[in-house]
Amino acid sequence: MRFDDDSESSNVEDRRSGGGFPVGGGTIGIGTAVLALAAWYFGIDPSIVLNGSRALQQHTQQTQTAGQPVNASREEQQSVHFVKVVLHDLEKTWHEQFPLQAGKAYVDPRLVLFRGATPTACGTGQTAMGPFYCPADQKVYIDLAFYDELQRRFHAPGDFAQAYVIAHEVGHHLQNLMGISAQVHQAQERASSAAQANALSVRLELQADCFAGVWAYYANKERHALEAGDVQEAITAATAIGDDALQRAAQGRVVPDSFTHGSSQQRVRWLQRGLTSGSLDQCNTFKTREL
Repeated sequence: MRFDDDSESSNVEDRRSGGGFPVGGGTIGIGTAVLALAAWYFGIDPSIVLNGSRALQQHTQQTQTAGQPVNASREEQQSVHFVKVVLHDLEKTWHEQFPLQAGKAYVDPRLVLFRGATPTACGTGQTAMGPFYCPADQKVYIDLAFYDELQRRFHAPGDFAQAYVIAHEVGHHLQNLMGISAQVHQAQERASSAAQANALSVRLELQADCFAGVWAYYANKERHALEAGDVQEAITAATAIGDDALQRAAQGRVVPDSFTHGSSQQRVRWLQRGLTSGSLDQCNTFKTREL
């Protein structure tokens, strides 16, 4: 990606110095249990939180103490700068387009950089969850180690792939501002089965993919941010983290009823829909039968 304006967002909270906060003991605390429920709500397998809790406790206890300077490599410093520039560009797009397309004022979310674990209004945020959005405090949380994972494990390198991850989480913020997240949560509570609740989660996640595409449409149209190969980078990332691809790699088989984010094909389709339309209305995954 190429940004003529490389101004950084001021809505970034850097908690990397202390690796979040110390988590004592070897049992599952209330915060972890609450976050597991929040993970289920946002389409993340709660077992990731529960199974990773002990390892993350140990990791957090080994991190630097709060107040010490961040021990960051030059590469990580560049990643921090990139994240702040992308967030700034997202702010420019949504401050203009959200009132026009959604009829509401846009309120900036904050983005929290952390290592290991950190407190959130949704419970204990942990690296094993990957990037996530907490509607209760309107913050996006990300451990930059996820980008290494994206490149090495999922073979999805590139700056636009990284920007897509941030834009997707900000897409959840848009859903929160629009009242969509609350409506889906209420519908999930009334769902008659886990499969039905999962299907709602898939629609929520695919809409966030589409919203990310809408941002990219305006970033390119108004600021010529996309370079050759950028779109393919995002498509590669969306393909790699589709539920079918993840399940096939983890267990050798695909269980569609347990999907929470959508298949690779679905994620690519809705990302591209936003990229080509630039319209939030075209992202209504809840009014289409075929995803």
